[in-house]
Amino acid sequence: MAQHGDTEQAKAGQRVALIIAGVAVLWMLLNLIGAEYNWSNRTRAFFDLAAMAGFGFGLWRTYQLWRVRQNDKGEN
Repeated sequence: MAQHGDTEQAKAGQRVALIIAGVAVLWMLLNLIGAEYNWSNRTRAFFDLAAMAGFGFGLWRTYQLWRVRQNDKGEN
């Protein structure tokens, strides 16, 4: 039987997965729109940097979730 903390961690993992997937889809969509409307390289690079920030946030959240799970292992 799953504990309450396990359910919370699973939901947090799902949110992180949705964040990363959402950033990836949005980044690809913006690249296609930028190519279609001939946006400048500077504008497209801005969206690349924004995507990198989104991926970095997802990575940070993944690390935090991993640390919580490591701490939970030590308590049992």
